[in-house]
This record gives sequence, structure tokens and C-alpha cells, in this order.
Amino acid sequence: MEVLRAEPGAAPAAEEPPQGPAEPKRRWGTPVVWRRVLIAVVAVWAVAITAVVLHRDEDAPRAAAPAAPPSASEGPLSTAEVYRSLVPSVVRIETTRRGSSSAAGSMAESAIGTGVIVNADGSILTAFHVVDGATSIKVSYTDGTATAATVADSDPVNDIATLTPQKLPETVVPAVLGGAPGVGDNVVAIGNPLGLTMSTSSGVVSGLDRVINGKPADAAGLIQFDAAVNPGSSGGPLINDRGEVIGIVVSLANPTDAGTFIGIGFAVPIGSALGGGPGSGRTPPL
Repeated sequence: MEVLRAEPGAAPAAEEPPQGPAEPKRRWGTPVVWRRVLIAVVAVWAVAITAVVLHRDEDAPRAAAPAAPPSASEGPLSTAEVYRSLVPSVVRIETTRRGSSSAAGSMAESAIGTGVIVNADGSILTAFHVVDGATSIKVSYTDGTATAATVADSDPVNDIATLTPQKLPETVVPAVLGGAPGVGDNVVAIGNPLGLTMSTSSGVVSGLDRVINGKPADAAGLIQFDAAVNPGSSGGPLINDRGEVIGIVVSLANPTDAGTFIGIGFAVPIGSALGGGPGSGRTPPL
């Protein structure tokens, strides 16, 4: 079976993200007698759909107080719970590349991918092929913040890149990172397949220690999974049922030239994506 790397396809005009949930009105009770009232302050994770800016922000990068990441649960979470806990850590990535030249001149090509915030400094992991050759990179957060970004580091063999955004959202929500999964473990993917912002799908780990052919070299130690992913999902997180990121989605397999999902996706284990070991493999390579 030929393994095709899922390059994010050229996207149509980005859909305008909906605004975040409106802040609920505060209700005050009327006291009958004087007494002390304890007011509890509830912090609400801002979950909204992304927006895009097409120019460099002129202001200096804004410092943001990192938020405590969502705590991974000891018990299994539902797909909806995993999505709610991780989506504030997921970003939409839009790139522009120089296209092929013609008599009318060079045409710019745009594409969409996904990334995930991995530390309190706001560093973003994504797939290298999402940003490879890009002349501009734009990152959109779930609170509506949009900013340009640059490639801080890359690992073409593992198809991993680290981005540094020029501006941070007011609340930085780094993802909780997990360890090596097992075959049959439940997983959830979050991304922007075919430009559909912040979509989710679920499945299981189908195999470990997979090897796929690629350039500049074969990628090894990959997680195979069957949660649906498509072009635009690349660079997004693969998450276990404790709400921990266990891998970065990089490719899918399809025996045809369609480049669409048929039930076989691959992710780089989070340890390898961060520059550590690939983790233990438990199945033979493809």
C-alpha cells in the first residue's frame, strides 16, 4: 500500500469564525439582613473559532500570563470532554507559498493546517510539510487572536516544526502531554480538515512503530490510528482518553491518488516531536 503524505490542500477563503460565547450577565440578590457574602470567581476557558490577519502586527509581542493546563483525568473522558479540554490549545495555521509561474505572473498558493500549543511560552508544534516553503505563516487561536508566526525549529525527517508566534493570546493554554499509547487505546483528533475549523473525530490506536516512506528519509516509530483525518488536519494533536496529547498528526495512507482518508492515519509520538525518543513500538512496521 502506497503511503501518501497528506499535504494540506489549497483552501478557499477562510470561513469567518463565530464569536466566543457571550459573558453571562451577573445577577445580584437583594440582602434581607447584613451578612458577609463570599463571591466566587469562576475562570472560563475562552473557546471561540479562529480569525486570520494578513499583515504583520505593528505592536510589540504581547506578554501573556500562562494559564494552568487542563488537568488530565484519571478516568476515561468522552470525546466531547476531550474536545472541550484540548480545543483551547489548538490553533489554525494558514500559509502562503509562491505558486507556479505563468504568462500572467506568479500565483500565490494558500493552504491550511493545524498546530498545538505545547508550553507556557506559546510554542506551537505542527507538521513540517504544513509550513515548508511558506512565504508567510498565520496562526489563529480559539479566542480570536490572530498573528504571524515564524519557524523556530524543524525536523524534516519526522515531519515536525516548531513555530514562534509574534503575538500571544491573553490566556495561553498549553496542552497536557502524555506518554506512549497502547494498541486499542481510544484516541481523538482535533484539526481543520479541508478548512473546516476545529473539527474533531475519534477512533483507536491501530498500531505502533510504523514506518512510512518519505523525503528526506523514511519516518519511523509512528502511531497508526483510525480517527478520521484529511488535508488540513496535518499538525494537529492526537489525544488519549485522559485528555493528553500523545502525537502530532502528519500523514494518511491511501492506495489511490485521492489523498483522502480511508481509515489509516499516522502521528509522530509526542516524545519524538519534542526531540526525545520515539517511544516503545509494539507492532511490526508496514
